[in-house]
Amino acid sequence: MTGKFVLWISALVFISYGLISLFSPAIPAGYAGLIISNGDAYAEISSMYGGLQTGIGVFCLIAATRVQYYESGLLVLVIGIGSITAARFIGFLGSPEPVTFYTYGAIGYELLTTVAATIALRIARKTQS
Repeated sequence: MTGKFVLWISALVFISYGLISLFSPAIPAGYAGLIISNGDAYAEISSMYGGLQTGIGVFCLIAATRVQYYESGLLVLVIGIGSITAARFIGFLGSPEPVTFYTYGAIGYELLTTVAATIALRIARKTQS
C-alpha cells in the first residue's frame, strides 16, 4: 500500500511539473534562478525538466497500475530521485551563495520520496521471500 501511494503521488507530481516545464520552461527556470539565454537553453530546460520528469511520472503511473513494474518503479525512485537528492545536497553544501526555499523544498520532497520508496521496496521484497 505504501509503495502504490508513493508511485501514484510521484506520478502526479512528476507528470504535472514535467508538462508545465515542457510547455513553459521559463517557470522552472524562474523557480531555480536560471536564465534561459538562447534556444539551446530553452530546449535543455524543456527536455530535462519537461521530458525527463514527464517520462519518470509516466513510468511511476505504469508501475502503480501493473504489478510486473511495481518494484522497478520503486527502484527508479530510490536510485534516480536518491541520486538527485544527494547531488542537490552536495551542490547546496558547496554553494558560495545562499539557497532559497526552492532548494530546501526540493531536498525535502526528494528525500521523503526516496525514503518512502526505499521502505516500500524493502517491504515488497520481504513479502516475496
